[in-house]
Amino acid sequence: MIKKHIFLAAGLSICLLGCNESSRAVAESEEESTAIPADSTNLQSALQSINTEDLLAHTKVLASDAFEGRGPGTAGEDSTVNYLTRQFKQIGLQPGNPDGTFVQNVPMVGFTAQPKASFTAGGKTINLEFPNDYVAVSRRFVPTIDVNNSEMVFVGYGIVAPEYGWDDYKGLDIKGKTIVMLINDPPIPDSKNTTALDSSMFGGKAMTYYGRWTYKYEIAAEKGAAAAIIMHETGPAGYPYEVVSGSWSRENFDINNPDKNMGLAAVEAWITSEKAKQLLAATGKNLEQLKAAALKKDFRPVPLNAKANFNIKNTLREVQSKNVIAKLEGSDPELKDEYVVYSAHWDHLGKDTNLKGDQVYNGALDNATGTAGLLELAEAYAEMPTKPKRSILFLAVTAEEKGLLGSKYYANNPLYPLNKTLANINMDVLNAYGPTEDVIVIGYGNSTLEDILATEAKSQNRRIVPEATPENGSFYRSDHFEFAKQGVPALYAESGVVARNQPADYVQKWNENYTTNDYHKLSDEVKDDWNLAGAVEDLQLFFRVGYRVANTKQYPEWKEGTEFKAKCDAMLSAK
Repeated sequence: MIKKHIFLAAGLSICLLGCNESSRAVAESEEESTAIPADSTNLQSALQSINTEDLLAHTKVLASDAFEGRGPGTAGEDSTVNYLTRQFKQIGLQPGNPDGTFVQNVPMVGFTAQPKASFTAGGKTINLEFPNDYVAVSRRFVPTIDVNNSEMVFVGYGIVAPEYGWDDYKGLDIKGKTIVMLINDPPIPDSKNTTALDSSMFGGKAMTYYGRWTYKYEIAAEKGAAAAIIMHETGPAGYPYEVVSGSWSRENFDINNPDKNMGLAAVEAWITSEKAKQLLAATGKNLEQLKAAALKKDFRPVPLNAKANFNIKNTLREVQSKNVIAKLEGSDPELKDEYVVYSAHWDHLGKDTNLKGDQVYNGALDNATGTAGLLELAEAYAEMPTKPKRSILFLAVTAEEKGLLGSKYYANNPLYPLNKTLANINMDVLNAYGPTEDVIVIGYGNSTLEDILATEAKSQNRRIVPEATPENGSFYRSDHFEFAKQGVPALYAESGVVARNQPADYVQKWNENYTTNDYHKLSDEVKDDWNLAGAVEDLQLFFRVGYRVANTKQYPEWKEGTEFKAKCDAMLSAK
């Protein structure tokens, strides 16, 4: 399930590697804190090549009915991959795969679950109705999954976070057990202000990765759980249960790993808060009391004196998909083996032949615009008289709409070493409502990359601002995140919500209209009233940031307390 943070602007993700002292070789005489000179002939030739006409032309092709909604594993994928490959060749870029091709194969499996589930507690059987009471899948690629009479344990928020002195498992052996967890991070009250959250614990109001449902299933698998259940609550989750049930009750996808995902928990599930209360009541427990206990560091797992039963029939199909990648080699003999990666997902929702009339989910904004922007950036770099010192990679990834799978596959199977990958700049839904005065930083305060972004934004008379709803965990919902999970520090930003020369609520109304009428709908097509001047300004900003990273010596870094710093340190120590 991908639930995007929708401000309907250009999505900017900048992931820069720099976690150890040895990487911070900065000459004090070098003016790293100033923006790239606006009158640089080398830079201007590139910036001027980015224009609304070319951006719109690429978008119209990618979002046309002929591309059938760009569904992975369909004829629409073939058209898209061929188009991107032709464009990269015409631009004059090298094949991005070291094997001499422009593609990276991404093996996937589509799986559709038909689950049955029940709990036994207090001498009674609690039957669960799918998908109204629960959803459950198995990402193990086998036709049948059974979990029988599995002991159930409440494990609070299901988090192990050494940097916060937090362990919800306390050494309990949960192998073969079914764990039940709360969604999100623990909302620890501030001892000095009971109306606020403690900003020193799990980011305070802002969600950390420990609060994401993906993490909770990952740690469950690591601990050896047979089944992992998240209790859904709309407030903490940031979306209603229907968002979960609507996605998890149809075909889903995952990477076709050699072990067929047998290392994962056999069952991953959600239950409604109402059904969770019924379960706990049958065991003599109270949900509110358990939630209060789970807010303390000394919390220990609570056996529920209940058993879980799951049976899942999996319908499986293998899908061969592709990432598309091109390379511009750096000009410095010593630095050309270090990389800046620009990315955008080329896929959308494909075609629904069961519909009458229009059947194509064209995905014009999401994400034909971002993919078109990737081509514009590639052309801009190729036209530079003097190429940047480091190499630039242009990565169009598959299956973002299926769970960031293309970027996940690349990050786990990189074509170029991640400990030599300095940046990932990601475009997901470009701005079609015009220039803005601000740039929104998602995950504000995570890294020193904000300084680079802020400096370059000033050259456009723009400012950076924090996101309005950090508790929704938007930082973890775009392709840049898969780089961050592997230890590459990340800055994720979006074009702002204050439009130039427009009413104060102009962008808000534009976004609400798109979200209500077009987002993931058949109507996401190229519109006559689009204003792509803001998209061009955003792409020019992305170019300036990437260009600076590709040429300067300073390596930004994760700040203390961020959940990815340890992974980054470990990656560099193994370099």
